[in-house]
Amino acid sequence: MDINTFSNILLQVFYIMVGLFFLLTMLFTLKDKNHKTKYGTSLFWGILGVIFILGEAIPSMITGLLIVVIGILAAFNQINVGTIKQLDSTFANLKASKIGIKIFVPSLIIALVALGIAQFTPISGVTAVGIAAIIALIATFIITKAKPNEFIEDSNRMFQSIGSTAILPQLLAALGALFTAAGVGDIISNMISSVIPEGNILLGISAYCIGMAIFTAIMGNAFAAFSVITVGIGVPFVFAQGGDPIIASALAMTAGFCGTLLTPMAANFNVLPVALLETKDKNAVIKSQAVFAIVLLAIHIPLMYFLAF
Repeated sequence: MDINTFSNILLQVFYIMVGLFFLLTMLFTLKDKNHKTKYGTSLFWGILGVIFILGEAIPSMITGLLIVVIGILAAFNQINVGTIKQLDSTFANLKASKIGIKIFVPSLIIALVALGIAQFTPISGVTAVGIAAIIALIATFIITKAKPNEFIEDSNRMFQSIGSTAILPQLLAALGALFTAAGVGDIISNMISSVIPEGNILLGISAYCIGMAIFTAIMGNAFAAFSVITVGIGVPFVFAQGGDPIIASALAMTAGFCGTLLTPMAANFNVLPVALLETKDKNAVIKSQAVFAIVLLAIHIPLMYFLAF
């Protein structure tokens, strides 16, 4: 067995593990007698678990129909948080003071181990993150001395707090591929060419950076927006005018990240913290970031103009 095959098998194991946790959340929901939308929420977590566990074995048409069912459940507000076992604040404070700064060790392990594996082995980056997460989980047990049932309860608490947001990263990644295949980039290029005078580098750069930010805000994912906007604006209006593709592409990505700071579609960054912290204002994170995002986006335009040309 070569290393690539091993990496793919390991990745499937990680997907199955995630799917099993989704199924556990489904069971917790079914057991919750006070849950107002118990069956709809259970169906959501059950479908998500099955997709993660049997993803490659399920025909794409069936997977698509299951995603539509999830969309219908979300549209009719059938995915909600149930009764979650609350942490004892006194116990939590005692644990926090006892553990102290060591609580950040698992996070550092994920970053450093994943980087090391991805850089120095043929194992894929995604699989490297999975391996790092398992090592960090073991470290968490050692540091906190938590019991397995506490880990399961906390996982259920986190998944239920996230809710339907859990599926957004997968949907947005698929949306980027769909837009590219549908030729959205060519349509954008035709629209921009009627507005920007031929050979105007500054306007081309402005359109590239602002387009990346706007499309990222719409799609919630700068990586998904990059292929569409680069094909539609970057290539004809920046690269073709003599811009350095490497520098311009790197700055276009970070310009897209400015859009990430401005949208609820970037669920991992802007919705998840609100859900976990149970903040009343659902847009609190976005409001705090908005001014910085706009200033950073404005800075990207002269940076690309002077560095890429």
